[in-house]
Parts: sequence; structure tokens; C-alpha cells
Amino acid sequence: MVETLLETEKNEGSLNINGKKAESPDTVIDGHSLLGALRAASAYLDMHVSQINALNVFPVPDGDTGTNMSLTMRAAVNEVGNTSYASVSELARVIAHGALMGARGNSGVILSQILRGIARALDDKEVLTAADLARALEEGTATAYKGVMKPVEGTILTVARAAASAARRAASAGGQIKEVLASALAEAKAALARTPELLPVLAEAGVVDAGGQGFTIILEGILRYISGESFGEAPSEKAVLQRARAPEGKFNYDTQFIIQGTNLDVESIREQVARMGDSVLVVGDAQTVKVHVHTDNPGKVIEYGTGLGQLTAVIVENMQLQYEDFKREANVQVPTSKPVSAVLTNTSSAPVNEVATVAVVSGNGLQRVFESLGVSAIVPGGQTMNPSTQDLLSAINNVAGDKVILLPNNSNVILTAQQAKELASKQVFIVPTRTIPQGIAALLAYNYQASLEANLGLMTEASTQIQTGEITRAVRSVQVNGLSIAEGQIIGLVNGELVAVGTDISMVMAALLEHMGAENYEIITIYYGEEVTPEEAAQEAQRIKQRYPNLDVEVLNGGQAHYYYIISAE
Repeated sequence: MVETLLETEKNEGSLNINGKKAESPDTVIDGHSLLGALRAASAYLDMHVSQINALNVFPVPDGDTGTNMSLTMRAAVNEVGNTSYASVSELARVIAHGALMGARGNSGVILSQILRGIARALDDKEVLTAADLARALEEGTATAYKGVMKPVEGTILTVARAAASAARRAASAGGQIKEVLASALAEAKAALARTPELLPVLAEAGVVDAGGQGFTIILEGILRYISGESFGEAPSEKAVLQRARAPEGKFNYDTQFIIQGTNLDVESIREQVARMGDSVLVVGDAQTVKVHVHTDNPGKVIEYGTGLGQLTAVIVENMQLQYEDFKREANVQVPTSKPVSAVLTNTSSAPVNEVATVAVVSGNGLQRVFESLGVSAIVPGGQTMNPSTQDLLSAINNVAGDKVILLPNNSNVILTAQQAKELASKQVFIVPTRTIPQGIAALLAYNYQASLEANLGLMTEASTQIQTGEITRAVRSVQVNGLSIAEGQIIGLVNGELVAVGTDISMVMAALLEHMGAENYEIITIYYGEEVTPEEAAQEAQRIKQRYPNLDVEVLNGGQAHYYYIISAE
């Protein structure tokens, strides 16, 4: 089915939106053909999600690189909807915005930045030439480098830069679009093969960089489309859907559109749309406003929008039916655990002009912990499903305060949080918490009598004083940190570093606590996951107490998926 769809798009790509024959894709590409190429690249990326995920160095169940890049790319092409764009500049702007809002995880954020730079380079371009393509890849790479505070070589950044340089050389030599793409892809693959030389952790694990692999797959998908090559087997969605969750909440229709008008009041539109549903996102300016809402009455929302201006890119999707179809087509087993959707959960309402707090949290028990600490809103997600920029922005926009402190609580969410901060109309301050215990410590340090500046200092300092341990099961076999790990073994991590492996949870717990230097701490809190019974957690706590009699050991139900225990030492 996918091959047939791509063949249809490829054939349609020879026409521009006026029905006239476009120039050969060897010479130029118009907006319609570019969209076909990007859709093809997204589908080709989907086909390789499992392969890319398998390259992740740490064998933990997290928001894997392939999954995050695939979801980001899907968000980019889905932003277009049914609209046709004659010029590549118009299309590129929409694609970049979709990627920006849908970016998940570090790899997804970097990909969105590449697309953002490409859109900037194509500004005012009606068609894409070979020289334009080379400039766009260079600008995309430069934008991605600027978007990362401390760029690391041996990653997707290195691969993208090599591809852009090769594209520039090919274009300067008079190469046409296919030749430029072929040169970029060849150099990307060569750079990818060199990534283990730049990152020792890749060499130890015997893999190349996963993000770099994803980028080469995207380039290859575009080249195959332009060259008219078949994609072969239909993409396997299972790797992407393993962590898919059924929509949760009282509204069933995902409704999106863009309002084009004059003197549009973004704040007023946001307030009105918020009365019609949840998971509200309204961003834009006086001329263009993007609206997203989950509602049971999409007609009412659309009617409201038409009263303000002309609507474009209108999308209405039944999320429940879409999920069921998606699940059925991929033959994916329904999750037995309580589904978690990336929607806003309000826990309190701060008066306007006061400071609100937003936290990314996974697990019902952990959500209750954060609620008890007074967090203003929770975005479900984190380790096993990284929230998108749009998820975070929706939460930021929906809390009452005009100043917001954001706690990512996961190292793979920090870049996404930074993007949400840049897009938000409110003042957003990120306390860069990398784990759930760090987030809890930060909230505990919050002083309602202190100034915002003082609280940011207190929360950041408190988060750095916590050690975090995690016990889970290896999802792949790998050699890392001098440990030989087989798929299915129990593994222990301290502050994100893999330090222990074994076949028994208690044995790994003992090794993990020893590595943490538990005897030097006063309090150990263990949050047990959904696969652990209260009795098992109590027994584990008793063993810890026997070994470290001076420790206060607290046991709480975290309810987190995949992780047997999350341990906080303070």
C-alpha cells in the first residue's frame, strides 16, 4: 500500500498545482514535488525505525531515536494537511513549523532545527534548484549547530555537516538535483561510518550514531523518490507503535486549522478555544494564527475560526477511531497498563502574574507526588515517550500564571523544553532537571515567599544535590561502560550511567546502592513501578535497611512503566 501511494505521489509530482507540466526534477523541484519527496522520506524513515532504535547505545526502554525522528517527521508532513503549495518557500515554512511543534527528544529537536534552517534558506523561492538545495542543507546544518548548547561531534550534526559540504561541492561542479542528493547521501554515509571514531561510547557498543543513521535514511528516501525508485516492502509500524497510547480525556476530535486575517488577537482566540475543549494550542501573530484543540464539537470551533478570517489547513481527526485503525493495521497488542496521552493535566490554578510550575511526569503515583507538591500542571511523558514541543507549549499556555517554571525531568526532554520556551508568549524558565527525583527535589525547594530569581537558584541547587538510581530491564544486547549486557537482563543506572547488570533485581539494587555510596546519605526514597507489588517493594526496602541501618528508607508507589524502581538518595 505504501509503495502504491508513493508511486502515485511521484507521478503527481510531475505536475505543478496549476496542472501544467513542471520542469524535470533533475533541474528544479516545485512545492508539490518537494512535498511528495518529504512524504516519501517520512515513509522511508518509518520503514527503518526498528533498525535506528537498535543503534541506541544504552539498552534502556526510552524515547528511542528512531521513534522520535519518525514522529517528528510525521508531524512535519501532517502539518501540510490537504493544502497545495506552489512555491517551495511556502511549503518549507509549513513543514518547519510542523516539525518544530511535533519535535520529540533530542534527535527530533535537532531534525526540526535542520528543517527550520532549510526553510530559512528557501525563503522567497518558487522552485528548488541544485544550488538552492546545497545552500538549504548548509543553512539547516548551521541552524542545528546553533540550537545545541554544546554540540557533540560523532552525532547527527556531524553527518548533516558532511552531507551539506558534499552537496555544495557537487552543486558548484554543475551537478543537478539528483547528483547533489547522491553526493550528499554518499558523504553522509561515509561520515556515519566514522562516528565511532569520534565517540568512544559508539565504538565500545559497536554501533554508529542513531541520529546520523536517521538523517541518512531521510536523504535516501528523498533521493529514491526523485529517482523514481521503489521502496520495496511496506514500512513496519510496530517499532513506532510499541509505545503508542490510546487517546485519554473527555474529547474525541483532534481539530486543527490556521486562521489568516488582520488584527487577530491571539490571547482572545486562545481563551475562546479553551472553552471548547482541552489540549489547546493557539500560537501566531496578528495575521496568522495556528489553532489546535481536542473537542467533541469541531464544527463549533471551525465556525468560530471562520468568523475571524479565512481558514486553511483544516484537519479534523477522530482520535479514538484513528488509534484503533492504527493499532489494527499494525497488529499491535493493546497496552495492558493505563494509557498515558500527552495532554495537559491541571493540578492547581495560580493567579495571573504569579509563577506557575509545569513538570513532565510518567506514572500515576509519581503524578500524585508532584500534585501534592503543588505543581501547576503535569505533562504525562518522559522516559518511555518523550512529549512534543506542542505538548509542553499547550501546558505552558494553559496554566494561569504569566511566568512559568518548567521541569523537564528527563535529559531527552530538555531540548524540547527549550523550543517550547522560545515559542511561548509567557516568560518561561527552565530548571534543567534530568530525572524525576531531581524534579521532586526542585519542587521541594520552592519557596512561595521568595522571588522568582531566588527560587530558580534554590530549585537548581536542590536538583544537583540528588543522586538518581534506576533499575530496569535491558531491551537489547550491547557492550557499554565495560559491561557486557544481554537483552532481558536487569540493569542499574546511576545518574544516567549504566553501572550494574544481573539476573536478579535485588542483586542489581545492592550493586547500584554501593556505587551511589548510599552509606554517605541520610534518606533513600524508592518509587516502585507498575510491575512491582507493594509487598515486593516493602521487602526490598527492608533489605536496604538491614544493609544500611542508619538510612531512612521511604517507599512510594510511582506507577511508572518499564522501570522497576527509581531511587532517590539525599
